[in-house]
Amino acid sequence: MEKTLGKISHASFGLGGYQGAMIGIHIELSLDEGGVSCGKYQWDKNQIECSKHAHWTELDRDRGYSDIVRYISDLLNDAKVNTIKDLVGIPVEATLNDGSLKEFRILTEVI
Repeated sequence: MEKTLGKISHASFGLGGYQGAMIGIHIELSLDEGGVSCGKYQWDKNQIECSKHAHWTELDRDRGYSDIVRYISDLLNDAKVNTIKDLVGIPVEATLNDGSLKEFRILTEVI
């Protein structure tokens, strides 16, 4: 595992993820070694119907939506901003494993 510093270079909320059929937050990080993208998504109710053959339920989708909003709330709180667009430029510490992002955190100690 390797830790590196960087900043949030893009943050938005909307459709994306797998086949553009997931709704959530999309974040891009600009790091010392390059850039990575990450996000938190759930199937969009207007794009994907929950069928009887699905391995998830509407309750699972609702829990996913709740997780996304709580995640956004924590990011905004840690960054001391009020909107997703205001996350751009916020300093972060990213943990990478063989070049893949494992997690990142807002550097609250420098904000």
